[in-house]
Amino acid sequence: MSNKRVVITGLGAITPIGNSADLFWENAIAGKSGAKAITKFDTTKFKTKFACEIQDFEQTKYLDRNEIRRTDLFTKYALHAASEAMEDCGLDLDKISPFDIGVIWGSGQGGMTTFEEELESYHQKDKNPRFTPFFIPKIITNMASGMISLKFGLMGINYNTISACATANTALMDAFNYIRLGKAKVFITGGSESPISEASIGGFNALRAMSTRNDDPEKASRPFDRDRDGFVMGEGAGALIVEDYDHAVARGAKIYAEIVGAAVTADAYHMTASHPEGKGATKAMQIALKEAGLNPEDVDYLNCHATSTPVGDVSEIQAVQNVFGSKPSRLKLSATKSMTGHLLGAAGAVEAILSIKAIKNNIIPPTINVDNIDPKISNDLNIVINSAMETEVNVAMSNAFGFGGHNAIVVFKGV
Repeated sequence: MSNKRVVITGLGAITPIGNSADLFWENAIAGKSGAKAITKFDTTKFKTKFACEIQDFEQTKYLDRNEIRRTDLFTKYALHAASEAMEDCGLDLDKISPFDIGVIWGSGQGGMTTFEEELESYHQKDKNPRFTPFFIPKIITNMASGMISLKFGLMGINYNTISACATANTALMDAFNYIRLGKAKVFITGGSESPISEASIGGFNALRAMSTRNDDPEKASRPFDRDRDGFVMGEGAGALIVEDYDHAVARGAKIYAEIVGAAVTADAYHMTASHPEGKGATKAMQIALKEAGLNPEDVDYLNCHATSTPVGDVSEIQAVQNVFGSKPSRLKLSATKSMTGHLLGAAGAVEAILSIKAIKNNIIPPTINVDNIDPKISNDLNIVINSAMETEVNVAMSNAFGFGGHNAIVVFKGV
């Protein structure tokens, strides 16, 4: 393995609490909830009637007419976030070979909304039922990475990752490793998701995984709280420009943070439930730290995967204690899905952005809606509750876990 260093030089986001990386950060440290009543479809027949939807999405800000017409919403979100990140990083595409820039992008569900709409439209037509010629291109999960490369003329490594809710972290890790191997100089990486649809909400309701706190949506996502009853669906995208350190320095780029370690493991335990002792997650965190050349006591902040499910939160905390000890003195934890909801395949990307911003600003965003810590979760952990915390942050870890037993961990360090 090459010893090339890998850094983050650009950020872009569209989330339920902000349609840019900066606004997202500002609202996260302010503890703003993005949960509201669902407006995308009639929820009369559904147990869950709320979600964290994107608000005031200006499609024409970064998308042209054809991109709007020919792409599903998850790709539109991807293009928006990627465009902001490219603008932020200040890369001059005329001064670098297009074969040196790649795109590795993730989405767990792809064009679920298009699939629903097209199928319903087809069956409602009495005469000459047909699908749009854009049906297949709009629903396949790799189309976001393909459209990003088309938009910027990027001809390097290009593909999508899928590992359920660990997807974006997996994409980020792949980009990190390809640069270390010298196979690219720059990547646009991240994830996007548009899962607020009848099939998705109905399916997760059937799994009994989602909160049904319909009378108080803003307080429904409550990781670590005794009274949590499931996750809240979210949508959006996060994009990161990952770059060879020497290349970034040579062009005078601003550097947000360095990626110093990453790891992926499997639980091999259950289709949808995490391992109760956190075995896979424990090992992934240990591998990522070893690769980073860090000890557990070097980590200042952990952005937990914590989705607000009764089982998942407890198993993650068990894994954290396996790695960091039962009473870590330095480590601070928070669960930002309490504000954004769970963005599925995009979750790791937006949480990586918050982890990086925490390093850059020495502020840890809070876990909101925590009234009573679950008695199964130790009070000896430094969970940042309800208000942001100003504290020195040099190293941050971001956890992501997915159905199928996927565990993906990324470690960032200040430069």
